This record gives sequence, structure tokens and C-alpha cells, in this order.
Amino acid sequence: MKQAITIMALGIMICTYAMDGNKAMANKRQAIQDTIPQYLFGSFMDDYGIQYTITDSLWIQLPNIRYHIIEWNAQQQYIIARNDTANKSDKGLYTRIDYMDFKNMEPYRWGFCLTVYDAFTDSVAIFATPADRLNPKKGCNGYPFSRMKKIGQ
Repeated sequence: MKQAITIMALGIMICTYAMDGNKAMANKRQAIQDTIPQYLFGSFMDDYGIQYTITDSLWIQLPNIRYHIIEWNAQQQYIIARNDTANKSDKGLYTRIDYMDFKNMEPYRWGFCLTVYDAFTDSVAIFATPADRLNPKKGCNGYPFSRMKKIGQ
């Protein structure tokens, strides 16, 4: 009987811990969403005609390239993501996506740069040399930032 009570108490503790963990994850996700500029979420087309869908946890380059977002740094304007294992190249590696706002470039409100897309760890991606936002026409490893416009509104 004593063993059954101990097992039951342990089960309750595990369930409570799991619920607290889920609540903490939900709070963390909400805090992240509160700091990320909302204009980055949705469906977009870049100036090369490529379409994207972006959420707080997933960056999809249509039709089937996926980046699983693991960190948003709204202050320094970059995202760290893990490349999906089903992507054709750089499977499971890490990507740093630098982004910036644009002024007077309607319909393009913002742009991005895949600063690094084949880092072996998230730390290597974080500490990669940032894109040059002062020179958006060549600041993405010698190329222009991809300009993004909202679609499907």
C-alpha cells in the first residue's frame, strides 16, 4: 500500500511538473511573440518571386524548405533556426537570418539575408558576422537583401 501511494504521489508530481513546463513554454512563446515585430508574420513574396510563410516558430520557403526557429533577437534583428532534416541541402544545420526594415520601398516593407545557412551549431550561427544593414544592396555576403512584400491579404 505504501508503495502504491508513493507511485501515485510521484505520478502527480510528474503531471504537475509537465503542466508547469507547458505553462512556462506558453509564457515564453507569448513573450517572444510580444517582442517580434508583427509585420514579420504571414505570407510573403520576395523580389525574386519566391514565396514564404513565417510564424514565430517556423520559416518556410515554399514549396518545401523549412527552418525551425529556435531564437528571435528582435533588438539585433536576427533569427536563429535549425534547418529541417528533409531540406535538400544543409540538413539539420543552423541558419542565421538577418532582417531589416525598409523605408520608402513600398510594397517592400522589410528584407532578409541568410547570413549563414550551414553552421554546425546554433552558437556558430549566432556569432557569424552580421549582414551589413548600412548597405542593403550588397550587405548580404556581397548580394542584396531579399525584399519582402506581404501577399494574400
